[in-house]
Amino acid sequence: MTGLVALYLSGCQGIQTRSERQARSDFEALSQAYRPGDRKAALPVLDADATLSMLLTYAMLNQPRVEAAYYEYAASVERVTLERSLSDPKLTFEMDITKVIDAVTLGLMIDIPWPTKLIARADVASAESQARRFAFESAVLETAFDVKRPYYQLHFLDERIRVNREMLVLLGALEEIARARNEAAQVTLQDVLRAQIEQERLKTEIVNLDDSRNPLMAKLKTALGLSAEQPTPPIPARFESTPLDMSSDQLFAIAMARNPRLKSMEAEVRAAEEGITLARKSRLPDFTIGVEADVKATPVMWRPEFDVTLPIWRDKIAAEIASAQARKHAASAKFSAEQIQLAVEFADKSFMYREAKRNLQLLADSLLPKARLSLDVAQAGYSAGQTDFTDLIDAERTLLDFQLAEVDARVQCELALAELSLIIGVQAPGAPVPPDSADAQPSTQE
Repeated sequence: MTGLVALYLSGCQGIQTRSERQARSDFEALSQAYRPGDRKAALPVLDADATLSMLLTYAMLNQPRVEAAYYEYAASVERVTLERSLSDPKLTFEMDITKVIDAVTLGLMIDIPWPTKLIARADVASAESQARRFAFESAVLETAFDVKRPYYQLHFLDERIRVNREMLVLLGALEEIARARNEAAQVTLQDVLRAQIEQERLKTEIVNLDDSRNPLMAKLKTALGLSAEQPTPPIPARFESTPLDMSSDQLFAIAMARNPRLKSMEAEVRAAEEGITLARKSRLPDFTIGVEADVKATPVMWRPEFDVTLPIWRDKIAAEIASAQARKHAASAKFSAEQIQLAVEFADKSFMYREAKRNLQLLADSLLPKARLSLDVAQAGYSAGQTDFTDLIDAERTLLDFQLAEVDARVQCELALAELSLIIGVQAPGAPVPPDSADAQPSTQE
């Protein structure tokens, strides 16, 4: 009998709930994008021809933080099956012994909760699995931003170095003019020394800027999921921006609708609501059914058994319901707080972007042309003996400051766009996240 029971039970399967089928369908779609065939997807080759999109794809598929979020999501989906499943049956064995064995009883018992309790448990676990899914999407977005940030900083670091080197060449030419005028006894040696001092200052600044490349490359390698022993990939030569071709109101509406942090908290609110439903079912009894057979008796004696719990402790039931309601209120409050925080972050990054655009326009249309003209006038005046060297150096410093300010404004602009895409929830091309046709996607055309 034991062998027959074990053989029968080995093939038993529970009945999937609607929420479990949906949870597994969602996970299957994501796993096909991130881990097709339960294997790590092929990584792009990061060579000299690599692009920013290839860097992003590599990071999203290789970053351990994304992988951890994926398997946490996978575990939460499997938990749905655990929650909707019956407990394991119990095989019992009893013997009545006096001087001899009087009875040998085999039994099979199983605990069965009130029928709708298992469905409610599955619904709670399913909502929690959705929260883990959006946590995975957040990890993908954050990884993409972690790549973009050092990518932009490295690109504009080269711009800063280029500006300083061009100014260093200019200072060399100014030093030659000062030397010629000094040899002609038109100015003192002080002008030559001032030019040399400025050159030494710029040389040190260039060395410092070049040295700052190392921590930025380390950040990029970390974002790509590369260890310290692995070679550093080359930086893509072609610069790629990530503009968002929509109005602020449209972008904000999309952010409120599809930001993964918000959607994760929204799923937690649903889980708490399902928890209230489950808590209210604690008023309903659970059952134990089974059968025992005295195999020594002739004929075999069968003893059916039926037990039922009596949920009589009203204070315990009330506390369970109150606890579930409190968790729901807490989840709702956290969701509201996240909405407020998201609005603040969106307003802050939008302002940073608009400020950077205004600064870029001011510099390009007015300040830089005037600074270049001022330097040309000062240089011509100094050569003609009409301007002193202090005015010439001031004009050079003003132009340098404006050129560097333009680079800084471009960095701020790109980082603000990258952070806005993070807030809005815009996944980068090639992201291992299945498309959701229910959510609007903003255009990212240049």
